[in-house]
Amino acid sequence: MLHKVRTSVQKLEDYENLISAGLFRDIKRLSEELNGLKVNMVNSTPRGGGVAEILRSLVPLMKGVGLKAEWYNIPPKEEFFKITKEIHNALQGKEYEFPFWQRVNYLQHIERSAFLMREMKPDIWVVHDPQPAGVILYLPHFHPSVCHMHIDLTAPNKEAWDFISGFLGLYNKVILSSRDYVSKDMKEKAVVFPPAIDPLSSKNQVSRIAFPKNFLKNFGIDPSRPLISQISRFDPWKGFPELIEAYRLAKRKIPGLQLALVGFFLAKDDPEGMKIYKLIKEETKKDSDIFLFSDVRMLGSVKVDEFVNAIQRVSDVILQNSIREGFGLSVTEAMWKEKAVIGNKAGGIKIQIKNGKNGFLTSSPEETAKKIIRLIKNPRLTKKLGKAARETVKEKFLMPRLLRDYLKLFKELL
Repeated sequence: MLHKVRTSVQKLEDYENLISAGLFRDIKRLSEELNGLKVNMVNSTPRGGGVAEILRSLVPLMKGVGLKAEWYNIPPKEEFFKITKEIHNALQGKEYEFPFWQRVNYLQHIERSAFLMREMKPDIWVVHDPQPAGVILYLPHFHPSVCHMHIDLTAPNKEAWDFISGFLGLYNKVILSSRDYVSKDMKEKAVVFPPAIDPLSSKNQVSRIAFPKNFLKNFGIDPSRPLISQISRFDPWKGFPELIEAYRLAKRKIPGLQLALVGFFLAKDDPEGMKIYKLIKEETKKDSDIFLFSDVRMLGSVKVDEFVNAIQRVSDVILQNSIREGFGLSVTEAMWKEKAVIGNKAGGIKIQIKNGKNGFLTSSPEETAKKIIRLIKNPRLTKKLGKAARETVKEKFLMPRLLRDYLKLFKELL
């Protein structure tokens, strides 16, 4: 059997004051019809990255409405994760010649993972992202089953897409975050609904750190000067070079500007992160106003979620400069905290930010710098956008809405 991730139970009633009465009723009705349904969620890692974060809240909430939901991980293996990172990058558009030996290694590890699943018999399987997607090849009775792809599939590399889409076509349904990701060969299988955040998690509730500005002094950040930040893994798709250029351009007009880049190494399935981190560290080492956060040991007794919460709330502006982005939960988190967010015009960021209404969308360092300057010099505009941003998240991107979308899909499959 696969490794089971321990999860608690979360009651839907705990969200009642945060969601509409209609959504609450829909979930109650659907969950009564599906009471006792056994659902197995499968992904590659128990922590780090958006999928693990979603499952940490979604599975307990499924339990809370009467489903028998469990969360499992495929076995970790460094060489396998190097290959799946290459596949991930290729699916997001990186040029890539998919070597035969990598295909073989991927399939060998997937076959071993499938062997551990052969005696598991839920009513529905939900497999997340390319890492475990291939198990369906070795489990002929793997139905009903769903593959939830969380990455940006706007323009995938053909070699990687031909390989992965061969697996996806065997699933009953494939969940995607945006209609822009639906290819011609996936139209019959595709179901589109975006991810969501948990407003009750420690990252998204009012900060437990009583005075977050004073707390951040411990890390060298000056609370009396403007701070902009990006919370994302150190990843080639997160637009770090352009972001740093935008910061430097904005600093010409705002000399005291500070930049925090927060990307703690938590995920086992991301072997590329350290390489990107070292490049950024070398690029920024002469600027004492740029702060890099990667090692959880620097936090002492403070949890990562609490630190992220504090830095998002203290920041004057939040950035998400991704070149490709399946959705961008850090954008959602910041919007929920009534922050004005500047995002690149990529994938899932466009689903969330409506330019000029609840944040800004940009496409160059110069444009981003102008928006940074405008927001920091115009607090009234920043506050207005922040309030609109929170309402957007409340209406569209909270965890109970994701639960309802899943329940509707389960009902359809059964």
